[in-house]
Amino acid sequence: MTTVQIILTILAAAAATVLTRALPFFAFPADRPAPRYIRYLGDAHPGAVFGLLVVYCLRNVDLFAGAHGIPETLGILVAGGLYLWRRNMLLAIFASTALYMVLVNLVFV
Repeated sequence: MTTVQIILTILAAAAATVLTRALPFFAFPADRPAPRYIRYLGDAHPGAVFGLLVVYCLRNVDLFAGAHGIPETLGILVAGGLYLWRRNMLLAIFASTALYMVLVNLVFV
């Protein structure tokens, strides 16, 4: 790429980033209440993302080889239990990820 192409690419990426960050503030100003469907998305989104993470993490688990899915199962149980106990999704994700990494790297080597 030439220098001009690199500069234009950086400017296009920067403009797209600024636009996507600023657009919600223009579409939903603070002086007006957000539409009902936007509030619904705000309520449903965290659970949907958590479910998507579970499916993504389990996509390549082979129950008939290696650790037979034990680290994954324990990670899911810890994540679910911590979330139900503390109602803190970030804590649940970090703790279950840490447990999974310890199990995979130190226990089920």
